[in-house]
Amino acid sequence: MAPKKLYIKTYGCQMNVYDSERMAEAMGGEGYETTERPEDADMILLNTCHIREKAAEKVYSELGRYKGLKAARPDLKIGVAGCVAQAEGEEIMRRQPMVDLVVGPQSYHRLPEMEAKVRSGGKALDTDFPEEDKFDHLKGRPKAKRGPTAFLTVQEGCDKFCAFCVVPYTRGAEVSRPAERVLTEARDLVERGVREITLLGQNVNAYHGHDGGLAGLIHALAEVDGLERIRFTTSHPNDMDEALIEAHGTCDKLMPYLHLPVQAGSDKILKRMNRQHTAEQYLRLIERLRAARPDLHLSGDFIVGFPEETEADFQATLDLIEAVEYGSAFSFKYSERPGTPAAERPQVPEDEKDDRLQRLQALLTKQQRSLQDAMVGRDVHVLFEKPGRLPGQMVGKSEYLHAVHVETSGILPGDLARIRIESSGPNSLKGVMHPL
Repeated sequence: MAPKKLYIKTYGCQMNVYDSERMAEAMGGEGYETTERPEDADMILLNTCHIREKAAEKVYSELGRYKGLKAARPDLKIGVAGCVAQAEGEEIMRRQPMVDLVVGPQSYHRLPEMEAKVRSGGKALDTDFPEEDKFDHLKGRPKAKRGPTAFLTVQEGCDKFCAFCVVPYTRGAEVSRPAERVLTEARDLVERGVREITLLGQNVNAYHGHDGGLAGLIHALAEVDGLERIRFTTSHPNDMDEALIEAHGTCDKLMPYLHLPVQAGSDKILKRMNRQHTAEQYLRLIERLRAARPDLHLSGDFIVGFPEETEADFQATLDLIEAVEYGSAFSFKYSERPGTPAAERPQVPEDEKDDRLQRLQALLTKQQRSLQDAMVGRDVHVLFEKPGRLPGQMVGKSEYLHAVHVETSGILPGDLARIRIESSGPNSLKGVMHPL
């Protein structure tokens, strides 16, 4: 029999990318191969994210695009997974009866049984927070060759309950995978060609699956032969302990790039967000990190127009950004998430949000370009990932996560080379092989 085809559309964060890979592997054991075209699929799966504005409505809109396919091929199976699935549950099937299965992010190891139920003519819904570890129930990864970089989830869920965030409600409480299972998966990835692993978690530096916390796990991973680079995301400032700060200075394989969201620079707004730290505490933490690793590049997250934010509060955020100097950042206008505390508070007018976002992004863009331009003339180590857009061009990432392109022959994906930066573009650097 010809293999069945599975089309997965992934929204949102890197953890969803990882989850989609594992869902594809789970269904691969049931005879499915992935396809890039929904028109060719026997099963369509939307792996959704609830962070962005109007996330649920965008999913319903996407589902509407598949009505014609379902009408033409009634045997086509359509499923919704991820955080919108967790939040909406059976409401998805009520609003879109053509949906056959809905599965939350903690239950996707049950996809094969759910697909079997659908094949027998039923509907399948699972948005539980099961006690069993989903990773234990997933089939091992097939031994196909991988690209040089990979994500590896080590922690899920969050106990922080920031006033704007749905993660504790859609991903559940904080749980950590045992270190030995993480190391086993890492060794498997390296055997298949991976040279850089990014450790993932909603609050990754709260990881407690190793006696030494996340720092202990990083040091253990550094002993894996063939693994050249380690990164991690996303962190909460309150869980950045001394051992992890020290690891940035002592572990050669831990890259000098850190995503450390602060969200705002006003203590009043931070308190209203339930961030449980002050702007001053965040700045002192940055000082300690840079003392451990002076060349550390920082990335952050910012929300503008949070309920009750004044112009003075917003200016405090700009002041914090000026003090830190970010190499990159993600910034958003606040938008309500039903069921979260902030959604019930007085909202900032949209035109004020728009104005503040433009001013904040202009400052962040200025800092990003300044730090990127400062790389010209420096030598960096680039892990090459794929061919570029031009003939003979290869593209990879520096240790600072800058995209770097080089026109040269003889470089293959997975090669790690010393590159001298010649010029800086809007979103990337151009380099040449380091002269001998």
